[in-house]
Amino acid sequence: MLFDLDLIKKVYASMPERVKAARQLVGRPLTLSEKILYAHLFDALPADELKRGIDYVNFAPDRVAMQDATAQMALLQFMNAGRNTTAVPSTVHCDHLIQAQTGAKADLDFALEQNKEVFDFLQSVSNKYGIGFWKPGAGIIHQVVLENYAFPGGMMIGTDSHTVNAGGLGMIAIGVGGADAVDVMAGMAWELKMPKLIGVKLTGRLNGWASAKDVILKVAGILTVKGGTGAIVEYFGEGADSISATGKGTICNMGAEIGATTSIFGYDQKMSVYLKETGRALIAEMADKIISDLRPDDEINLNPEKYYDQLIEINLSELEPHINGPFTPDAAYGISDFVKIAQEKNYPLTLEVGLIGSCTNSSYEDLTRAASVARQAKEKKLKVKTEFIVTPGSEMIRYTTERDGLLGIFEEIGGVVMANACGPCIGQWKRHTDDPLRKNSIITSFNRNFAKRNDGNPNTHGFVASPEIVTAMTIAGNLTFNPMTDKLLNEDGEWVSLDLPEGLELPPNGFEVQDAGYVAPFEDGSQIEVVVKPDSNRLQLLQPFPAWDGNDMKGLRLLIKAKGKCTTDHISMAGPWLRFRGHLDNISDNMLIGAVNYFNEQTNSVKNCISGEYGAVPATARAYKAAGIGSIVVGDENYGEGSSREHAAMEPRHLGVKVVLVKSFARIHETNLKKQGMLALTFANKSDYERIQEDDVISVIGLSDFKPEKPFTVLLEHSDGTFESIAVNHTYNEAQIEWFVAGSALNLIRQHIDK
Repeated sequence: MLFDLDLIKKVYASMPERVKAARQLVGRPLTLSEKILYAHLFDALPADELKRGIDYVNFAPDRVAMQDATAQMALLQFMNAGRNTTAVPSTVHCDHLIQAQTGAKADLDFALEQNKEVFDFLQSVSNKYGIGFWKPGAGIIHQVVLENYAFPGGMMIGTDSHTVNAGGLGMIAIGVGGADAVDVMAGMAWELKMPKLIGVKLTGRLNGWASAKDVILKVAGILTVKGGTGAIVEYFGEGADSISATGKGTICNMGAEIGATTSIFGYDQKMSVYLKETGRALIAEMADKIISDLRPDDEINLNPEKYYDQLIEINLSELEPHINGPFTPDAAYGISDFVKIAQEKNYPLTLEVGLIGSCTNSSYEDLTRAASVARQAKEKKLKVKTEFIVTPGSEMIRYTTERDGLLGIFEEIGGVVMANACGPCIGQWKRHTDDPLRKNSIITSFNRNFAKRNDGNPNTHGFVASPEIVTAMTIAGNLTFNPMTDKLLNEDGEWVSLDLPEGLELPPNGFEVQDAGYVAPFEDGSQIEVVVKPDSNRLQLLQPFPAWDGNDMKGLRLLIKAKGKCTTDHISMAGPWLRFRGHLDNISDNMLIGAVNYFNEQTNSVKNCISGEYGAVPATARAYKAAGIGSIVVGDENYGEGSSREHAAMEPRHLGVKVVLVKSFARIHETNLKKQGMLALTFANKSDYERIQEDDVISVIGLSDFKPEKPFTVLLEHSDGTFESIAVNHTYNEAQIEWFVAGSALNLIRQHIDK
């Protein structure tokens, strides 16, 4: 299928002139990211160069993509925006609500029955507003987007942090919350602070056991989970051009784990071939004609240090396979170092499960390389030591790899092929274990490995590697196995080595699929009535949040002072809670239940200052709200790291939290808080975090003079009657202050459309 051809023609027709004008404006050569950003300005070209990391800019993305878990809340908000159709092409992809349990068919059948109400709702809303619908089993949103919608030089947003996967086809693709998606679908400008630019120069060529996954695993170790915050990571150089389009997608996908706004590669021959092989030869032909506008200017490659805010250089020829983890995706080790680290740190050395696939690594190339390793287990008479799970990324990938015998190879060594869905990667996994809390190790080709992320067990040590390394480790069953140097004892008592993995970037006989899973919307959906049952426990129509009352926020009680890493998974867990993503009140019962309370080192146990007793975080918040008392959440560094889920912002808003005060925010979460009318603040002096006490009565002073860059004062009234005041900062601009005043960005959109 070829989607959005007229839109893409329009983008390419205007791009050369827009790039030329931008180059004249800034008076220097342009990076690829700058070309695309300036070409997608919502308004006319400004009088002066947009300052990176400083200027807020209005953009006009070409399209929107939503996965089923986040689409529910996004579309419930869009229904209140007053539009008859979406202003830009938009799609919904049903990939999150399918639990991996026994196998593809049984799991899909169960999901269709269990989630019928939600799937019916999403399809009816899609029909009503002209949104493309990818039904359950069609595949994971990011793989489907790469195969069908991503195009070089384009710009899209998606309600999932791994939307950045589309950077593998030269597209600026950014993960956002649902309220941002509503902006774009409603035809409004989409706001983003002009990103800084991190250049990654790749030289040499991947070889042996090293793969594209190892590039981003190494970069994660260099930049850490917040080193990319506020920046686009742009890969360039001869090494970049040598990596397959899907390999580029893998690298961009996991760029979400370093906090980057997005990641991108310049258009090249690999992308052109991939577009042609996926039925988009017309797009490749158009892109080929303006290739100079779809790559960095030549001067950038010659003197990159002059044009990027930070420069990293990696020689692919010397890159060693990496294993990252546990508990954080930036704990990066070359495999030869990792096997020593695993022993020194007393990680559970016996591997219990190996998992490959997901939106990060489920391309044809990934699966052929992994299958070449799996085939050796049978040929060399090796017994596979661990459970092995395979998750194809799309129905096209599944059908093609089954046709070519790849899935059969995995099954022959005991592998189980799951549905084309997110599954274990997001905690939608009914793991077979004798103890759900036992200390253990698993290894995946996924992107995240936070505690509890995959199976809900805080003691599961999750490690991340390439599909071929995961497959080799699964065969060995031990964390200390290095396939580059070690041997394995086979059934005949012989020591054998694993040969180098071999893979094909694209299927020799082309891609094939019988039913890709796409359902086009009705041409006229005006007569469709979207029904949400009043007594549903899965879906709930939204009521607008109240506008700001014009006063300072006084007499707030501390709900929780979160200690250490507090990701969106800690704030609003996935797994079994996914079923409530369309019901704000029900899902609010998971609010901050994974966060560690600074004062007692426990999760989901905070002091209720009304009763003096300790209880669950959501219940305590509800008690404060019922008593008419506002509350505040205090957090540590990079608060809200992880996914784009706006539930992590909407739940506190719904339960009466007025302020979130932290040492620093992850980008998407800070924006989500602002969009929902929350007050997102940071300590001017990070050490003041220590001054917040459990029984404090807290007030925020100075809201009557709410202006960009003007700090507020937070007044702490301690239980002994003493007072302290601390300075706090914010990053609100004029438009975002209007969101706060109106009660939410959606309230403001509705006001504009009503006019």
